Amino acid sequence: MAKEAIKILQTNRKAYFNYEVIEDFEAGIALVGTEVKSVRSSRFSFADSYVKITPKGLVLVGLHISKYAHASTFNHDPDRDRNLLVHKHEIKRIKRQVDEKGMTLIPTQVYLKRGLVKVRISLCRGKQEHDKRHAIKERDMKRDLRRELKNFNR
Repeated sequence: MAKEAIKILQTNRKAYFNYEVIEDFEAGIALVGTEVKSVRSSRFSFADSYVKITPKGLVLVGLHISKYAHASTFNHDPDRDRNLLVHKHEIKRIKRQVDEKGMTLIPTQVYLKRGLVKVRISLCRGKQEHDKRHAIKERDMKRDLRRELKNFNR
C-alpha cells in the first residue's frame, strides 16, 4: 500500500524546546469553512496553545486562526476553542496518563492528510532550565561541526 501524502503546514518548534515529548497522537479538528481556508493558506499560529480534557472530549485552546480575507460578514472567531476529534478509548488513555504523571498535552504539528486538517498532539513533560541550556549547547555544537565539515570539503 502506498504511503499517504501528508503536507505539513506548521510545526510548533517552541514546544520541542520547552517540553520533552513522550508520545504523539493524531487528531482531527472541528473547523468551519472559513477556518479551513485560512489553515490551508497557513494563516494560523499556536504560540501558547494547549489541549484541555473536558467531559465532552479534547478541546484545543489558544490556537489563533486568522480571519479569511475573502469571506463575507459571516467570518469565524479567530481565538475560539476548537474540539478535537479523537476516539473515546484514546481520550481515556490520554486522560489516565495526564492525571497520573502530571503531564500536559501540546499541539506540535498541523498538517493535511487526504485533504483533511489534522493536528499532532503530544503528551509532554516540561523541561528544567538546565535541560534547555544543554539543548542549546548541543545545537550550537552540531552547527559548528556542520560548518567545519563544509569548509573541510572545499
